[in-house]
Amino acid sequence: MRLLLIDGHYYVYRSYHAIQSLTNSRGEPTNAIYGFVNTVRKMVKDLQPDLAAIFWDEGLPAKRLELQPAYKQQREAMPDKMIPQLDFIREFCAPMGFTSIAKPNTEADDLMACYTMAAGGKQIETVLATNDKDLFQLVNDSVTVYSTNKSDLKNPKDPYALLGVREVTEKWGVRPECIGEVLALTGDSVDNIPGIEGIGQKTAANLIAEFGTIERLLENLDHLPNLKLRAKLAANRERIEQNRRMVRLEADHEIPVPILDLKIRPDYPTYIAGLKKWEFRKLLAEVEEEARRVPQSQGELF
Repeated sequence: MRLLLIDGHYYVYRSYHAIQSLTNSRGEPTNAIYGFVNTVRKMVKDLQPDLAAIFWDEGLPAKRLELQPAYKQQREAMPDKMIPQLDFIREFCAPMGFTSIAKPNTEADDLMACYTMAAGGKQIETVLATNDKDLFQLVNDSVTVYSTNKSDLKNPKDPYALLGVREVTEKWGVRPECIGEVLALTGDSVDNIPGIEGIGQKTAANLIAEFGTIERLLENLDHLPNLKLRAKLAANRERIEQNRRMVRLEADHEIPVPILDLKIRPDYPTYIAGLKKWEFRKLLAEVEEEARRVPQSQGELF
């Protein structure tokens, strides 16, 4: 079986910024909605998952805010034209056939980690649709990352790539399970996690490739021949250890919906009504044809 886990906010933001100035006849902005629906439909076509869910951030975890109160505070406010579109998208996931999953004061990546771990226990293949650095830590023989970024495609004509252990290792310079160790040194400017000045991804990857973990690195600073680097790491020991805790995924949440309940079940009448409302003619024709081919009594897309 294949389980698809989608990082909802990432794809809403990406759609909003990728498609400019799309509106319906009433002048309402529709770019994020159109892009999101199109993108998710393409994922399903590409991957043919048996199960799927869309995950949403619902506030920030207390543990991370206690460690670093400025966590994610640098992020700009959501654009005004995006707010009503996001509200609709979250409601529209169900008519499209997807379960939405969120938990108060919890980030989407942590919940996606919980489902990935649970799926592994059931020997279910998992595909993560995301660009979140933290989630690349989860990649293993049964977990891949879905990407349409040109830099990840082996052939420019490929519609998508599934990044496995080999691809992620090439991308990061360390195996997936070591990415958190690298981020402890480099930080993550997207999340306002400060790195150690002068230490980039290549240097960090080389250190972790040699020592394995942050703990072993800090225990063996005397073995570093570069005295300047040794002093820099020693002076920032507390920040490095704190960063490592910040980027560690919280995979201990109970999953709110059982994995086997995540079948894709479109509600075609509501799905079609939503596409009509926003005047997506091409998408409407596709979904109407799909509805004719899939009997409502079947209740599932696959």
